[in-house]
This record gives sequence, structure tokens and C-alpha cells, in this order.
Amino acid sequence: MIEENKVEFPTLKNRDDNGDIDIEVLNETIEYIRPAVQADGGDIKLASVNDGVVNIEMLGACQGCPLSIATLKSGIERILMDKVPGVKEVIAT
Repeated sequence: MIEENKVEFPTLKNRDDNGDIDIEVLNETIEYIRPAVQADGGDIKLASVNDGVVNIEMLGACQGCPLSIATLKSGIERILMDKVPGVKEVIAT
């Protein structure tokens, strides 16, 4: 009987959230998100990272849009926390 090798990907439950954020992975994930934001006339830019808090600059149509905070928290933050180990929060600057 052949036993299948199983690969476990990091999840919020079993990854080290106290480690440093890999800026390359963070930038790649932002590039993955960017087309969806640009489709609505906006854009996002990484402003800074400090102690697990990622500061995103909302640009274009996102500036002043009442839905930009919802997009940031329920979309961008959720994806970044899921895909980039060490991200604890995402805020707009």
C-alpha cells in the first residue's frame, strides 16, 4: 500500500505570527490584490510595516470613498492575514 505524502500549508492556527513579515511575500500579495482595486478606479500602495501592522495607502477613487474602509478590512486585510505570515492588522494611512 502506497501512503500519500501530505503537505500542510500554514494557517492562522499553526503558523508563527510573531515572526518577521517577509516583505517580498507581502509585495507579491499586494500585487495579487491590486487589479481588483484598480478595476474600480483606485489603487493601493504599501506605505510601511511595523510590528505586524501593515500600513496601506489608498489611492485614486479609493481616497474619500465611504466603502474603502470596508474594502480594506474585509478584503485586503483578510487576504494579507491569510497569505502573509506575521500580519496582525492592516490600516490605511
